[in-house]
Amino acid sequence: MKTIKTALIQQCNTNDITANLDKLEKNIRAVAAQGAELIVLQELHNSLYFCQTEDTDVFDLAEPIPGPSTERFGKLAAEMKVVIVTSLFERRAPGLYHNTAVVMEKDGSIAGKYRKMHIPDDPAYYEKFYFTPGDLGFEPIQTSVGKLGVLVCWDQWYPEAARLMAMRGADLLIYPTAIGWESSDSEDEKNRQKEAWVISQRGHAVANGLPVVSVNRVGHEPDPSGVTNGIQFWGNSFVAGPQGEFLTHAGNHDEENLIVDISLTRSEAVRRIWPFFRDRRIDAYGNIIKRFID
Repeated sequence: MKTIKTALIQQCNTNDITANLDKLEKNIRAVAAQGAELIVLQELHNSLYFCQTEDTDVFDLAEPIPGPSTERFGKLAAEMKVVIVTSLFERRAPGLYHNTAVVMEKDGSIAGKYRKMHIPDDPAYYEKFYFTPGDLGFEPIQTSVGKLGVLVCWDQWYPEAARLMAMRGADLLIYPTAIGWESSDSEDEKNRQKEAWVISQRGHAVANGLPVVSVNRVGHEPDPSGVTNGIQFWGNSFVAGPQGEFLTHAGNHDEENLIVDISLTRSEAVRRIWPFFRDRRIDAYGNIIKRFID
């Protein structure tokens, strides 16, 4: 049975980027020392989640790919002999920026990248101001540990994205994430939001017969404008198996490193008893490419 020993790093960030990176490196070294082969980091892990406001100065945080972060994480990947899924603010050209996941191979090279396709624009999540929608499609990234269906945060609400990654042969689905609560929501509403987030991704695991890895940040990050009380990121990083079962699950409040063995052969067994791909009515799905059917 082929398995991947997979690590998830759920981390609090501050406005000190150097400190954030140093902590990430410390955690990467720690999980690699415990045998991790695949290490997944949270969305936009170098900095605070800067999309709570619209500020043109923030574009100075963006960097090219290849660039300083891919060099640093590439060296770590090569030294530790691990595959690392990073999440970066990409400067593609003046005035053209993306939210981009970059996968570093065990030899330190870039195995591939994915540009976030679905871009939100909600209070405290003003991502459309910063990010151009991705143009690389839903293509898994081939690595030495398997074919990684890397998506990013808001993509996790869209079954089409998960399905297309699965149809292209992904061995597992991976979601670097930054999501949390606004303080004015009631406790009941907060619980509904968090549970919907978990259920949605577990549903992708079931519908596609694939493991799902979701890594969220944790901790409170203030709103620089003072308009809101900031975001309390809810953590809850987890891995689900191909029937939606939890393989590991972090808490709401604390930084945690999770390590779990993910089977890449169990998906075959699950798809034999639940042959959803066999029974899809591809002759009847033409309207799926429309915005809405009036």
